[in-house]
Amino acid sequence: MTNRLPEQLEALGEQFDFGEYETAAYLAVLEYGRLTAGEIADKTEIPQPRVYDTVRSLEDHGFVELHDTRPMEVVAVDPSEAFDGVRATLDELVSGLEQRYTAPARASEAVSLVSSRQTIVRYFGDVISSAEYELLVSLTPDLLARFEDELADRAAADVTIELLLSPAAEVPDATAYGYTRIATVTRTRRGVTTPLVAVADGSYSVYTGRRALRSENDQYAVIFNRSELGFLVSGFLNTVVWPSSTTVDERARGDSYPRRYATIRRCVRELSGDAGPFYATVDGRDVESGEFCTVAGEIVDTAMGTSGETAAITLDTGTETVDIGGQAAALEDIEAHELLVGRERPPDL
Repeated sequence: MTNRLPEQLEALGEQFDFGEYETAAYLAVLEYGRLTAGEIADKTEIPQPRVYDTVRSLEDHGFVELHDTRPMEVVAVDPSEAFDGVRATLDELVSGLEQRYTAPARASEAVSLVSSRQTIVRYFGDVISSAEYELLVSLTPDLLARFEDELADRAAADVTIELLLSPAAEVPDATAYGYTRIATVTRTRRGVTTPLVAVADGSYSVYTGRRALRSENDQYAVIFNRSELGFLVSGFLNTVVWPSSTTVDERARGDSYPRRYATIRRCVRELSGDAGPFYATVDGRDVESGEFCTVAGEIVDTAMGTSGETAAITLDTGTETVDIGGQAAALEDIEAHELLVGRERPPDL
């Protein structure tokens, strides 16, 4: 089927090759059912000498019939019949295009800008669906309805989902909406300018303002995929936006371990509510040398800034104590990119 795509696209373009005159004539004939050439010229701005060429073009494409009367009459064809072939061609074309379509590969290190509303929405869906263990999402109620199935799928796969909805005045009450089916924690925020964000596993994210999803705009969304700058998105949400929101629903996590974290803030926040001991394996980078490394040991201390701007844990590896911070850490020994926390011993990443 896909080898016919060029001719199908060409045929579709020819079918809809409506110029200004074809459009005016066709709409006039549709409105009145049948018109003579003179009547078409009177009811439109088509010059009389161009009317005959125009209606013959419409006839060639199957949109009207020309009756050989005196004067000649132009009769509208039922649009359901006129466009029946177009629908069949379009269905076949879309099917072929979908077979040809390959989702844009995510480069190992990439930052990109997109402005098309459809593309931005597609990236939101891709980020949400790609989450393997942690997802942070900021949406409007309308977008929540759009991505409800994707969120439910990730929640069913035991992905920890922190969901922020705004503006709060438009968010359904928890008693009327089963938030625990789609998120671990759901919060609302009053701000009508709250950014729209999705961050999967701390490494793949899309960030934009609300204006970018309007049909007429010159706004952009920023896509971060394993970029050094990507942590800015989750850091901004965790330290500025999330603390100014209010919890509306939360699903009990229980005491199940091991747990996997992309952000050290969430790790420290959850550990503070459970009794130890805890053990962790951390994949990250040495703060001084910049070299990638993995460390493991017992968590002997945790710390969190008053407003959540900083967070850290201390590991006893058996030979030394190591301070672990989040991305862009400077005061700690290790910048954590991924953490796995267990009960009895350091889990294997």
